[in-house]
Amino acid sequence: MRRFWIHNVLPVAFAAVPVLAALLLFAAVPGDARREYLKRVAVSPIDWIIIGLGLALFAAQIVLAWKALRWREAAGDFDHRADRWVNHLSQAAEWFPLLGLIGTVVAILLTFGMFDPDKDAPDSRAIIRAYAPAITATGGGLYMAFINILPYWVVGVGRDLIRALGGYAPPPEAAAGEKK
Repeated sequence: MRRFWIHNVLPVAFAAVPVLAALLLFAAVPGDARREYLKRVAVSPIDWIIIGLGLALFAAQIVLAWKALRWREAAGDFDHRADRWVNHLSQAAEWFPLLGLIGTVVAILLTFGMFDPDKDAPDSRAIIRAYAPAITATGGGLYMAFINILPYWVVGVGRDLIRALGGYAPPPEAAAGEKK
């Protein structure tokens, strides 16, 4: 029974942690802000790119994290073939705040372009209404960055815990670090 948990249940449970964290973070955003964000995203191509790319990378990382957390009895170790890809995709999370900033700058330029300096000054409601889309790109970029760094972290923590619970020896690099 213990073998079943270590070889099957724990890899699935650890791979599910980033998904649950992403859902909890999304649910933690107040309902009014979430609805406003989704309304603005529906008409914002830069947000489509950020969300589409972010979710595609996230889904790929979840599958790769699950593969990386599976213990291979014959090899006496984890399946390390996915490690490089989980690492690379996790590093791609750095792109999302930059994409969000590009979207923010574009939306700010559009906001200022809407107002004619030769006419009366716009009221504050018009400025806020025009400026609000700039914030969705920033928020989407930060959210995608956050969820896309989680799978790599989960692989490291999950492997250590699976090794500890299974009574397996620590990896050679960890054992060398403990002797110093």
